[in-house]
Amino acid sequence: MPMVPKRLILSVSPIFILVTLAIAQPPFRIHSCLNDKGNYTANSTYHANLNTLLTSLFSNEPDINGYGAFQSSSHGRNPDKAYAIGLCRGDVEPDVCRRCLTNSTNLLTKLCPNQKEAIGWYDQCMLRYSNRSIYGIKETDPAFFIWNTQNASSDVDAFQRDVQSLFEDLSSRAVAGGSLRKFAAGSRIAANNFQTIYGIAQCTPDLSDVDCNDCLNTGVNGLTQYCKGSRAATLFMPICRVAYDLQLFYDAAAVSPPPPPTPILSPSPPLLSPLPSTNGTTENGKKSQTYRIVISVVVPILVLTAIMFFVYICLCVRKAKESVRSAEDTDDEKAESLQFQFCAIKAVTNDFSEANKLGQGGFGAVYRGRLLNGGDIAVKRLCKNSGQGDIEFRNEILLVARLQHRNLVSLLGFCLEQSERLLIYEFVPNSSLDHHVFDPIKRASLDWNVRYKIIVGIARGLLYLHEDSRLKVIHRDLKASNILLDAEMNPKIADFGMAKLFTVDQTQSDTTRIVGTYGYMAPEYVKRGHHSVKSDVFSFGVLILEIVSGQSIKRFSTEEKAESLLSYAWKKWKEGLATNLVDPKMNVGGSKAEIMQCIHIGLLCVQENLHDRPTMRSVALSLSSCSVSLQVPSKPAYFMDSSTNLPKIRRHISRMRMSNRHQNNIVQASENQASLITEVHPR
Repeated sequence: MPMVPKRLILSVSPIFILVTLAIAQPPFRIHSCLNDKGNYTANSTYHANLNTLLTSLFSNEPDINGYGAFQSSSHGRNPDKAYAIGLCRGDVEPDVCRRCLTNSTNLLTKLCPNQKEAIGWYDQCMLRYSNRSIYGIKETDPAFFIWNTQNASSDVDAFQRDVQSLFEDLSSRAVAGGSLRKFAAGSRIAANNFQTIYGIAQCTPDLSDVDCNDCLNTGVNGLTQYCKGSRAATLFMPICRVAYDLQLFYDAAAVSPPPPPTPILSPSPPLLSPLPSTNGTTENGKKSQTYRIVISVVVPILVLTAIMFFVYICLCVRKAKESVRSAEDTDDEKAESLQFQFCAIKAVTNDFSEANKLGQGGFGAVYRGRLLNGGDIAVKRLCKNSGQGDIEFRNEILLVARLQHRNLVSLLGFCLEQSERLLIYEFVPNSSLDHHVFDPIKRASLDWNVRYKIIVGIARGLLYLHEDSRLKVIHRDLKASNILLDAEMNPKIADFGMAKLFTVDQTQSDTTRIVGTYGYMAPEYVKRGHHSVKSDVFSFGVLILEIVSGQSIKRFSTEEKAESLLSYAWKKWKEGLATNLVDPKMNVGGSKAEIMQCIHIGLLCVQENLHDRPTMRSVALSLSSCSVSLQVPSKPAYFMDSSTNLPKIRRHISRMRMSNRHQNNIVQASENQASLITEVHPR
């Protein structure tokens, strides 16, 4: 018998003691306690709200009265408000659903006793709770795979094609399920070995059709990538689930079969054929008999078709009206959950005292607020001349609040009372990147591992804004002071998605207002007012070179005879002396190749021609792999030698300012501060 390590034996006992409280309920298939979402203490206000919510959520008998029940509710007031969502699999009957969700509420709070956000999955149901609104929000993290290690077939590729074909049908049916149940189940015969593949696809019904379809596609792609050829596999995500098995694992009797195709009605032959004439029936008599037969068959078919078409139109109109009402109710609920009272924010910021002031931005000051539970928030008090109505302001807040990513500063809510407009954000304790990387003392503590983590995190945040979020977001003022650092020095992009909150006279591609920060603005934006995702890529390239060198772009551009950072970096790269750019105070370790790769990527991002710059997706891919081949960079934008007295960018912006002043369209921009200028477009 093999020996068991003593360390393992010693560790089993306390774990066993901890879980004895939860053995009365069957264990989850999988669960997650989200430690990075915040913690609460026993007997706190949030703890009381959560207990009240979970106790009442599934106790009402009529609430769970159908297959695949879905429950969503909240309790309390911000910032200690608790939110919960419960969902049963679409084939689970009400009694089983209720027992499953009740078990979940008892077990999940014991397994995650201090986490404000947690999620647990049984085969029959899912429970999720949080201290933020999660209704209708597209979130695919955390995600978990469970699969059978045995292969279903020797021909793995053929089997995968059958699985994908099955899920194409299931996904389309689930998405079309409506606002009460987005669930589909079915089977398909494998072409190569005639095995039956059973599958299900389900979304939480609060999702839009587009978000449900995106989540299911992500799930199916994950199954085919990570569980390729497996006999059975399941992917759990907060808003959707996909699963398949070679054995029937759902209640087929409770699953409605897909509607059959509408039959093509054809005239049936008459029951009685006319007898042959024995008394010399005329030709006209034969024609009359034929007409009567045709009319008796065709007319009822046409009438029946007209009735069916009329009923179909009525049902479509009714469903559209219900969807509009549901969307309006959902938006009202979300707005209510995000709105704070001005008196409460005034109290936690000590009446917006100077002692609580964190900084001043282009559209208002930022204050620190201390909540009753000891937690901190950041409050931006906006200027009172934004030029936008209350309804538009609230609607744009709802859009921006849906942008959720670990590398973005979270918008927790807003306040809209009389002339006061406040934005409430999560508080990020380590200030902004410029306070660390440009400080002659603090930057010595930023070794390469920390700096690389910051670069990668910024890249991921920008990729989400450009391509992976529900909105297409162009930041337009990406700089070191807009990158905040949390307690673990993870970067969070601030001041994104805000242009829609203010009146700006611009289109999607051009603007008459040239606002921003010297050195970070792309040349096409400075010269022609044209901005795109490649403008953000340019700013990101400047950030990379600043982080590697520990030098600010403004330091090079403000000293008249100094060489610019971009020109210096490119010349040293061309001379094979790129290591001269590296911050001498940084602990490099054994990461020289990684540093050279980052300098290479930074130079590609600051190319003069926007078409020569990479996308953020290709940047993220390059940062994750050293084997990706990169193009050779050419001269960067604003290239100058050390004899140049002033960078061209300064002279050009001065001319643009003079031109704008003559058009009564003056915009203030400085080296140290820029207006809130993010651009948001719907996808």
